[in-house]
Amino acid sequence: MRALIVDGYVDEPAALGVPPYVSHYVRYAAGVLMMKNYFVDYLTIDQLRRLPDLSSLKDYDLILVVGGVAVPGKYVGGEPIRPDEVEKIFASCSSSCLRILAGPFARFQAVQGGTFAKLRTLNADVRLGPDLTVELYNLLFNAERPRNDWELVKQASLFGASVIKQHPRYPNIICEIELSRGCERRTHCFFCIEPVFYPHFTSRPVDHVVEEVRELHRQGCRAFRFGRSANVLAYCSDKNDGKPIPQVFEELYEGVRNACPELEVLHHDNANPMYIVQHERECVKILETIVKWNTPADVLSFGVESFDVNVLRKNNIAVEPEKVLRAIEIVNQIGKVRVDGVPKLLPGLNLLYGLIGETKQTYEENLKWLRMILERDLLVRRINIRQVIVEPGTPLWRYAQLRKLKGPDQRLYRTYKEIIRREIDIPMFKRVVPVGSVLRKVYPEFREGKITFARQLGTYPFLVGVVGKFENPIDVVIVDHGPRSLTALKYPVNLNKASYEELIHLPGIGEKRASRIILSRPIENLERLKSILEDNEVFEMLRRIVVVL
Repeated sequence: MRALIVDGYVDEPAALGVPPYVSHYVRYAAGVLMMKNYFVDYLTIDQLRRLPDLSSLKDYDLILVVGGVAVPGKYVGGEPIRPDEVEKIFASCSSSCLRILAGPFARFQAVQGGTFAKLRTLNADVRLGPDLTVELYNLLFNAERPRNDWELVKQASLFGASVIKQHPRYPNIICEIELSRGCERRTHCFFCIEPVFYPHFTSRPVDHVVEEVRELHRQGCRAFRFGRSANVLAYCSDKNDGKPIPQVFEELYEGVRNACPELEVLHHDNANPMYIVQHERECVKILETIVKWNTPADVLSFGVESFDVNVLRKNNIAVEPEKVLRAIEIVNQIGKVRVDGVPKLLPGLNLLYGLIGETKQTYEENLKWLRMILERDLLVRRINIRQVIVEPGTPLWRYAQLRKLKGPDQRLYRTYKEIIRREIDIPMFKRVVPVGSVLRKVYPEFREGKITFARQLGTYPFLVGVVGKFENPIDVVIVDHGPRSLTALKYPVNLNKASYEELIHLPGIGEKRASRIILSRPIENLERLKSILEDNEVFEMLRRIVVVL
C-alpha cells in the first residue's frame, strides 16, 4: 500500500511547519502510516506546485494533506496551502483513494488577520482533529486509543522520524518538538485557539522527548525547537499543581544534549511573562538551565497582546503591563550573555489588534510601553504585530455572533505599525545585534539584484541581506540595520579579495575609501590598513571584522 503525505504547512499558536520547519504533525502521521505498513512518500505543497500536472496522485491508496494557519504571518520559506489547492489535490486522486485532511484546515480556513475564519467544507473523506496521532491510528487500526496517548505518540514519532529525509531542504531543516498540549491557565484568552484544540493541559514525558530527538539526530537533524508548547516554562507543571519544576528542565536539556552530540540549534517559542513573575524563583532556575544548554539568538515569545488594561480585562488576557516589564528584565538579566555578539536568549513580544474594547488609546498605550522598554535599555528580540482572526470555538467567535466586532481601524493600525518599526525596531535591532556581530551558518533563501537574502535555522531568525552570491551556508558579519532585516557581509571580510560592492558596505567605508583600499592591494597587515584609512575610529571597528590573508 502506498501513502502520500502532502505538507501544506501549519502555523498555529504553538506549532510551526513552514520551511525550514518540519512540523510534528507530518512526522507523527508518517509514523502511524508506517506502523500500518504503508510505503510513505512525502511532498511539500511547493513541490506539488512545480509539477506539470497531478496525475501521479492516482498511484496512491491514501493521501493525507496537513495544512492550514491559525495565526497567519509573512513567510519566506514557503507559502501555506490554499483551500482551492486542497480541493484540487483530492480531486486528482483515484476513486478508491482514502483522502484525509489534518491541521487547522480540517476545522476552518483562516487566510489573513483582521478577518473571520471560514467554516468551509473541503472535499475530504476524513478530517482529523488536533490529536492527529490517535485519530489516524484509530481510523487505520479500527482501535479506540484515548486522546493524549503519549505512548502512542512516542511510537509514531520514532517510526516517522525518517520522513525528514524526504524534505526538499534536508538536511538544512529544523524540527518542531512537542512538549505539551493546552494552556496551564484555568481560563483562557478570548481569541486563542489553543484551548479549543487542546482543552486540558498535559505534558509529554521527558524520556519520550529525548528519545525522539535521539532518533531525529540519527536521521540527520541537527536543529530543534521546543515550540509545540503554549508556555515552555510550565512544562510538567501539571504534575506539580501548576508550579514549575526546575529539575525537570535539567533532566530534559542534559538528555537532549547527550542524545544529539552534534546539535547546532536548540531554540524555543512561547512563554508566559506572568508565569515568570508569579514563580520567579523557580523560573530563574529554569531560565539559567535554558541559557546553559541552548544556542545563540534564541527567543521566548511573550503573548502580551496589548498594554491597554481595558483590552486585557475585556479579553481575559492575564497580563499586567508592569509585570511584563519585570519578566523582560528577568530574561535580560539571565539571557543577554553574548556569543559572537549575539545574545543567547531574549524575550519577543506579540501585539494583537482588533480585540474587544480597542480604541485609539490602545495604540498610544502600546507605543508608550514599547518606548519605556527602549528607554530602560531592555532588549527584546522582535516585536510581532498582528490583527486578530476570529476563529470558531473561541469566546471571541461567540461574542462576535452576538455583537458587532469592529476589528482594527486600518488607518491607525498601519500608522502605528510604521511608528513602531521606525522608532522601536531599528534602535532595538542595533542594540540586539550591533555592527560586528557574527551570525553562524546562514542559509540562502532568495536573491534580489546583488543581494542574497538568508537566514539561520532557528526561532524567528533574522532576515539578512548578504552582499554577493552564495549557495551553501556561510558565516556573516552584521554591517547595517533596517526595520525588519540586517545587512551583512561574508565573514571574515578579506580586504585583498572583497569586491567593491562588499567594501562600500563596511562601516565607515564609502566609495572613496573602497577605491583606495582596492588600489592599495595587496594589503600586508592591519597597520597598513590603518594608514590607508587615516581614521582610528573606523579602523578599530574594522579590525574586528576584516582579515588581510
